[in-house]
Amino acid sequence: MEYKQLPDLKALATLRAVVELGGVEQAGRAMNVGQPAVTKRLRALDERYGVTLMQRKGRKLSLTPAGDRVYSYARLVLDHQGLLLDDLKLLREGHDRLRLEVSFAIGEHLLPDLLLQFDDVHPEYRIQSRMRYSRRIQTNLATGLADLALMEQAPDHPDIMVQKWLDDELVLVCGSGHSLCQSESITIDELTRLKYVLREPQASVRANLDEALRNIGINEIPVAMEVGSTDTIVEMLDHGKHVSFLPWFAVEEEIERGSLCHIRVSGFRILRTLWIARHRDNINHPVAEAFIALIREKQKSG
Repeated sequence: MEYKQLPDLKALATLRAVVELGGVEQAGRAMNVGQPAVTKRLRALDERYGVTLMQRKGRKLSLTPAGDRVYSYARLVLDHQGLLLDDLKLLREGHDRLRLEVSFAIGEHLLPDLLLQFDDVHPEYRIQSRMRYSRRIQTNLATGLADLALMEQAPDHPDIMVQKWLDDELVLVCGSGHSLCQSESITIDELTRLKYVLREPQASVRANLDEALRNIGINEIPVAMEVGSTDTIVEMLDHGKHVSFLPWFAVEEEIERGSLCHIRVSGFRILRTLWIARHRDNINHPVAEAFIALIREKQKSG
């Protein structure tokens, strides 16, 4: 690698600021520099990469195709720089903190109670938690940017150790006003005739569902909408027009209250496992051990 040709982080940050804040003037104010300095940094990036990254259309600057690629790279580099700074801060502060990452459904429904209980039992420890997609969690575990993870899909990286945590099931649900609410069950063939609101393709829930459907020969179902929140989907089902496959742990209370109905599918269930994951070199982290002990104890108590 020719290190002399590497771009300056300030220049990458400037490009990102111009794109995300809407212009040179706004970027200059945010970075506490004048407009000439912003323009100079953008030109330096053009020279570094040998291509024009931004072009003016009327009074606005927009990314060229090459600029769009460099902008994506800038976001990645700067995000990782932020994670690195957090990581170094934790090292300076000692081993009383835990960087915990969880998939979105777990973060929305299971994590809040766990964090509150952990704080009651271990006020001396601090947990820094983030919700992410499973692939990003795996990357952060493998590269040391996360200490522990609770996941809906087992990582496939050789350096990541996984432990079974909980059994779960994806269940077909609808609102209490849906025509299927009083049905005892439906057939597999009927699955392709329903209208669905589902999680986005990157979500673990969706990946589990798509794989299970392919295994029974269904490659496509009528998806009316894709939504990035399980809680939002539950609210949408209340209108009685759609159905969804959601984790049992996320909808159990609504089913018991009667605001959602569980639609059973004859001969078809989606059973899955929730996982605890961490890097093999990080198995003696005191906060991670304490957190795992707590969730194991909670599991035993029901």
